[in-house]
Amino acid sequence: MKKWEGYQKGINLGGWFSQCDHTKDRYDNFIKRDDIKKIKSWGLDHIRLPIDYELLETSSGEIIESGYQRIGSVIEICRAVGLNMILDLHKTCGYSFDENYKEKGFFYDPALQERFYVLWERIAKRFGNDDDIVAFELLNEVTEKSYCDIWNKVSNECIRRIRKIAPTVKILVGGYYNNSVEAVKDLDLPYDKNIIYNFHCYEPLIFTHQGAHWIPTMDTSYRIRFDVPYSEMDKGSKKYLTQAITGFEGFDPEEHLTPSYFEKIFEEAVKVAEERDVPLYCGEYGVIDYVAPEDVLKWYKTINPVFEKYGIGRACWTYRSMNFGISDECMDEVRDELIKYL
Repeated sequence: MKKWEGYQKGINLGGWFSQCDHTKDRYDNFIKRDDIKKIKSWGLDHIRLPIDYELLETSSGEIIESGYQRIGSVIEICRAVGLNMILDLHKTCGYSFDENYKEKGFFYDPALQERFYVLWERIAKRFGNDDDIVAFELLNEVTEKSYCDIWNKVSNECIRRIRKIAPTVKILVGGYYNNSVEAVKDLDLPYDKNIIYNFHCYEPLIFTHQGAHWIPTMDTSYRIRFDVPYSEMDKGSKKYLTQAITGFEGFDPEEHLTPSYFEKIFEEAVKVAEERDVPLYCGEYGVIDYVAPEDVLKWYKTINPVFEKYGIGRACWTYRSMNFGISDECMDEVRDELIKYL
């Protein structure tokens, strides 16, 4: 399978310019230059920078110049320290993966889609010439499978318009079910040779999101250890998860989580990527901080060899806070070991 060089081991800077209160204090202080230097010292080769449209435009769509300057500053820092960067549009006007933001209508409103195209044209004009170290991710986590055909059309039109400005910048496209690996097969054929297929992996979700308050059906007190058999994880999944998830069919119920689990759930996407000669990239993966640090480490050790085997680039979620922070105090006892498996 084609390998995306320079984007093999990364980390998200979630919560800085996205999923935040969008204040000057947040922008100025949540992540500093020294944090990006630290990421480089961990041996990583790139960052994924989630941004919300509010960073770059007003509610009526007018340009916010300071937002573009902030992105430019991050690019300058990455260039100086030797990191590549993915610019990820985490929320666009009319759509967010998180229903709590009450963004609606994007997939059925041509005016909102046009605004999306214009935003990406502006981004391409500003940062398309930085394509030696910057890639563009069109939109984070399409949710409903019913959006699949619409999203394929919208993403292709967006790529077409970006290509008039930035013909060679790498562009990431993910699918439904929140960038599920299951959705890779239903992405359109790559627009050109500079397309990357993107997925996210938080499987088994019952382990990585145990107790997550943002999952409506989850018991926030629920806890499960890494070393339990598949049967126990399956029981918890059926009780506390109703959304589409990767199950445990085909595995011995008394077996435990091993790399073969990830081999199986990645198998189809790897085959599709090989057939279409396109790199495969995992833009988010990680474990909630309610989990014991030693179990977090075990999960990373289990998924890492499968990424390595197929040359799948990835960026863990996330550097700080957001319930997944690798740099947070709760990870102090395992961090030095953990970063070997990012």
